[in-house]
Amino acid sequence: MRILTASLILGLAVAAAPASAMASTPPRRDHPAAATVRGPIPGAVPGDRLADRIEDTYPFFSTPADLRANGYVEEEFYLSGTADGWSTTGERVATAVPYTTRVVVRRPASPLRFNGTALVEWQNVTAGYDLDALWNAETLMRAGYAWIGVSAQRVGVDQLRGWSPTRYGSLDVTGGGAYTTDQLSYDIFAQAGAAVRAGGLVGRLRVRTLLAIGASQSAARMTVYYDSVLPQVTPVFEGYGFIVGSAPTRVGPEPVFQVLSETDVRTPVRPADTDRFRRWEVAGGAHSGYAGQVYRRPIQERDLGGAPEYTCDRPPFSRVPMHHVTAAAYQHLERWVRRGTPPPTAEPLRFNADGTKARDALGLALGGIRLSQVSVPRAVNDGDNSGESFCRLFGSHQPFDQATLDRLYPSKLRYVAKVVAADVHNILSGHLLPADALANAREAAAT
Repeated sequence: MRILTASLILGLAVAAAPASAMASTPPRRDHPAAATVRGPIPGAVPGDRLADRIEDTYPFFSTPADLRANGYVEEEFYLSGTADGWSTTGERVATAVPYTTRVVVRRPASPLRFNGTALVEWQNVTAGYDLDALWNAETLMRAGYAWIGVSAQRVGVDQLRGWSPTRYGSLDVTGGGAYTTDQLSYDIFAQAGAAVRAGGLVGRLRVRTLLAIGASQSAARMTVYYDSVLPQVTPVFEGYGFIVGSAPTRVGPEPVFQVLSETDVRTPVRPADTDRFRRWEVAGGAHSGYAGQVYRRPIQERDLGGAPEYTCDRPPFSRVPMHHVTAAAYQHLERWVRRGTPPPTAEPLRFNADGTKARDALGLALGGIRLSQVSVPRAVNDGDNSGESFCRLFGSHQPFDQATLDRLYPSKLRYVAKVVAADVHNILSGHLLPADALANAREAAAT
């Protein structure tokens, strides 16, 4: 998981708000305008062994993952067209405003590697630049997804223009400065999805299932789209994943899957699961945890000149792998759309009578999806922290001392057996994929 700004707090504030059914969905009226796709745009990261020649530009935040070894390619495109503008309450405030943005695609090079599902991510701009918060190379490439990152918001596009005027100087999602609060973003995102469906961004791949995903602030934006804009337009996406952020309150035909870390759950008042809505809460998980920080650091050093350092009140970055849970959620959402089978439910996090989160004697949250990193712990991983900047989003990681480990696990064999048993339980519950359980077992055996 990977994220980060003050506007992201908006997503946190509403992440746990209860859902309620609204009036029946009004008739859909408008098809998204067709966008023009140009690309792939030339350019590769300096030193890329796959590049025929080194251009003076390359895609911002290009992934360092070994795509070729996994049968994947990364391509970047310009997307141009005219977009309508919408207020956050669903009022149309503009019609047919010209725009140009960029779209990043990471996909199987061969149709034989493609699982048929495209995940279209609303790029997160909380840190002041485009962040591919939900790109997890290991789980997505293993499953054969196509991942598409859309630059829909002004903050991200403005940063791109300054980062490389040569590559991105022509981008504009504000109608020449007339719409600076992302009124066009909803239509731009939908048009990008339509372009994926039409095949203009994914080469020879044939997309069977088109899913929209967004994390934190991007989830909040997608919530506005689903609640207020989607009832008035023709649907593009068949299902929606709202990760570590808010989820819609409207009940619509397109299924909604919300996955929250412990950080994001701040009240025991929750919406109920339905045949169109599912909510999972992950004990010990952080809004922005360890795996994302490790992945981003070399990219930030390459593209931004350095990675930020944080001084938090407690050791930061929970090591509970939220991406293992989202990998399972994507698979369930795909099946939900294709077969009509709702995902399994999950116990919510528990709260005390005074409204605080219930914890065990070790300090670990009770309830929720309990990955083996929590149910068979070597450290206290939780979703809470405080201090400067974004510390409140990082959770914390505090390893046990040797005496505690010896008390909990008299032998290594017993520890490994407990990890395997916990992960088998999570597999059977539908909250963990077998490949991630195998990785956990290997890590436990090597500890």
